[in-house]
Amino acid sequence: MNDLVPHIRVVAAVIEQEGRYLITQRRPTAVLAGLWEFPSGKVETGETDEAALRRELQERVGVDVNVGGSTAHRTHRYDGYVVDLVLYRASISPSQEPRPVRVADVRWVAAQELENYAFPPADQATTDLLLGINRDPCLFKPGHARALREQAQQPQTH
Repeated sequence: MNDLVPHIRVVAAVIEQEGRYLITQRRPTAVLAGLWEFPSGKVETGETDEAALRRELQERVGVDVNVGGSTAHRTHRYDGYVVDLVLYRASISPSQEPRPVRVADVRWVAAQELENYAFPPADQATTDLLLGINRDPCLFKPGHARALREQAQQPQTH
């Protein structure tokens, strides 16, 4: 029965400039709306990860990206589907400024600021590991980020 669960391959770009990382916010109409993530998107049938990442960054934030090596991989089961998330190091030229084209917002944030943003469950553990963030639940202050994460884990109703 588990073989019938759809698997979605998603690629994400970890772009760092001057100690800050590019993150994007999902649009209000998107699945897991309002959550933050590294710029990412689905790999289409017949498309390589690199081609998908270049296409998605152009479509979502209007920049051309140079894709480096894969840095992390995580598989996360959501209700009704499974996401295979692969993170890649990537870069853009400093002359390009990302803008929200098909995302709600874009921000450059320092690694220590990432814990202030709610990420989807598939992204969170990978992001923390990649950036060396240790989220101690006893030290985490309840607030907007936690509420968004909990909301994102609830089944979606339409």
